Amino acid sequence: MGSEHVSHLSGNGNGPEGGLLLADDEPRDERPTTEVTPGQRGESGVPHAADSHEVIEVRGARENNLADVSLDIPKRRLTVFTGVSGSGKSSLVFGTIAAESQRLINETYTAFIQSFMPSQGRPDVDALHNLSAAIVVDQERMGANSRSTVGTATDAHTMLRIIFSRLGTPYIGTSTAFSFNSAEGMCPTCEGIGRVSTIDVNALVDTERTLNDGAITAPNFAVGSWYWQTMAQSGLFDPDVKLKDYTPQQWEDFLHKPATKIKQGTFNTTYEGLLVKVQRLYLAKERESMQPHIRAFVDRAFTFTGCPACGGARLNAAALGSTIDGRNIAECSAMHISDLARFVAGIEDASVRPVVSTLRDTLDSLVEIGLGYLSLDRESGTLSGGEAQRVKMVRHLGSSLTDVTYVFDEPTVGLHPHDIARMNDLLIRLRDKGNTVLVVEHKPEVIEIADHVVDLGPGAGSAGGQICYTGDVAGLRRSGTLTGRHLGHRARLRDRVRQPHGQLRITGARLHNLRDVDVDIPLGVLTVVTGVAGSGKSSLIHGSLPRRDGVAVVDQSPIRGSRRSNPATYTGLLDPIRTAFAKANGVKAALFSANSEGACPNCKGIGLVYTDLAMMAGVATVCEQCEGKRFTPEVLTHKLRGKDISEVLAMSVTEARDFFGSGAARAILDRLADTGLGYLGLGQPLTTLSGGERQRLKLAIQMAEKATTYVLDEPTTGLHLADVDTLLALLDRLVDDGNTVIVIEHHQAVMAHADWVIDLGPGAGQDGGRVVFTGTPADLVATGDTLTARHLREYLRSGGVS
Repeated sequence: MGSEHVSHLSGNGNGPEGGLLLADDEPRDERPTTEVTPGQRGESGVPHAADSHEVIEVRGARENNLADVSLDIPKRRLTVFTGVSGSGKSSLVFGTIAAESQRLINETYTAFIQSFMPSQGRPDVDALHNLSAAIVVDQERMGANSRSTVGTATDAHTMLRIIFSRLGTPYIGTSTAFSFNSAEGMCPTCEGIGRVSTIDVNALVDTERTLNDGAITAPNFAVGSWYWQTMAQSGLFDPDVKLKDYTPQQWEDFLHKPATKIKQGTFNTTYEGLLVKVQRLYLAKERESMQPHIRAFVDRAFTFTGCPACGGARLNAAALGSTIDGRNIAECSAMHISDLARFVAGIEDASVRPVVSTLRDTLDSLVEIGLGYLSLDRESGTLSGGEAQRVKMVRHLGSSLTDVTYVFDEPTVGLHPHDIARMNDLLIRLRDKGNTVLVVEHKPEVIEIADHVVDLGPGAGSAGGQICYTGDVAGLRRSGTLTGRHLGHRARLRDRVRQPHGQLRITGARLHNLRDVDVDIPLGVLTVVTGVAGSGKSSLIHGSLPRRDGVAVVDQSPIRGSRRSNPATYTGLLDPIRTAFAKANGVKAALFSANSEGACPNCKGIGLVYTDLAMMAGVATVCEQCEGKRFTPEVLTHKLRGKDISEVLAMSVTEARDFFGSGAARAILDRLADTGLGYLGLGQPLTTLSGGERQRLKLAIQMAEKATTYVLDEPTTGLHLADVDTLLALLDRLVDDGNTVIVIEHHQAVMAHADWVIDLGPGAGQDGGRVVFTGTPADLVATGDTLTARHLREYLRSGGVS
């Protein structure tokens, strides 16, 4: 909106826009319905509500790209926020409303308690009124700790432990006796992990060399490093003697000596054998949190196998020997949740009836939400973002709380069209309990059930941040906004599919629930792999293709980096930019890096100064010396075609393409624009990117490599309806350039656009794991009898094709 506000046309509550009906046909109370045309302004600049306490009032929101946004959001309704990627949806919902609600709750605690909580600054907004407690159910993957499972994350395993402690025979003790995270219950050999590791010493050292010659090849042990010094200067062995000439005692000390205090010169330090140190440094970390070179080293040096003592069950012999109806707790935890729900339903002992009832509700909710194919012993770090969000949702379905604000981030991610209807039912249930439900979503199926829609735009980045429409779905269709125009948009089947020039063969795939699957993936075409969540799509593709030559896997996994990382540094774009600045000014390129010589000394090149307020929450403020520009004043005197380095990094990809007309920088920027990331700022922190944006950023990098086969995992995540066509054009361009593109996807537009479809199912978990159809989309629509076929037919029928 900026300095211009908008006019608001209120519905009267009598027409289709004014009064929605509940499922039981009882009329709902009236609420404001507003169609907004940017550039016009009413008297107040915000919708009028009959009762101000019935709406969340947002006034002057400016977080990120929000342009002084003011609006009212009806409480105890289901509101869906739409708009293109980067339009400001998350900034409004998560960065403003949810953030302020959580900050205000945290302020009710004492300063001492707050000191243990994450620091949360106040959002950039003039006023927020009538907030209720916000519960954010997002797509952040759950902690990758191997001790965290679906069972521990939902408390289902805790309840199962209580039941076994009461009814298990023979009786072995309290519930902790069945916990793999307690000393009382864990397997002593693997300490409750279920796996043991062996290490290849030859991957750590070169015995033909001396310590001074770099005999230790493990990461972070280079000659001269601190770790190297503790080894070479320990006095236990001569650093100029080859490792192969060590005595047996020296070799034992070198590899296995436990932590021991030693004196090095005037310093006291701790020495520990190389194997002891490497296991402590690297095996204590979860694989997903490792840097790529460390992960590669661990994969090369360590071999992980199931624990021989417990068989991977994590528990000691006593816990595994106690059973209910012939099953021990590990066997119950390994069952599909849908099967475990039936097993638990058969437990009728009165002494555990309340626990059984609660556990049944939890398990039934997991099944209802489409996760019946999981097991309680599934490590939470292996869940996809969509699965993690649904597991978190289960914790709230049975809650007795009302008048809570639930905030969801694309809850349909990872869901087949068949499952979206069940997700919609859950969102409606939360609303009907008297809660306010705010959903950021692109799927038409979810937009259709909204009581209220807030459409942001009109574009992304600096071209967005405005309210284009607020009101009901019928009004959105008539509004003429980008979202309104695309609600009925349907991709059509190809007139003629491309012909393959070979096959990529997968034989005998048995990972997870796959049932000895054989399938041929055609080369040189666009193949879509689909099926309900849990049918085995990812197991088939990610379990069979990534290690093959020429295959580039582009997924939505987090990008490892600090708050200093941004698209310019991650893609390598900063290198040609720095070179261009250095050449134009006759100075060193290192000056133009905020992580090197050019960094502002006050903020160390971050642009913000973080102040620790001891017992109170810390505060981040813009650096007064560089004013957030991150560089020294001297660096900012150097210009490239009239712009300093901070001004260039403040540009969007689209703006930078105009600035860099040719060369290496332009090539990288073109690839970013091709993947639909033209709105991203070159200096925008990577931590602010969505999963879909991360995947497209990786794709832009991979497009410069020598891959011939691209594997994409749900690339439509985070994409507006209008952007899906842009993605399809990019996939076509990759194929037309001679590549093979394999897409794991649920979006019907991508299915319809494919040359070939591989459909897995027919269900999830043990009911899936088979290829139920291979062929062209036209054949799938004409003859297929799978869930995918039925939904694709309905998609192509509804709204016509375009």
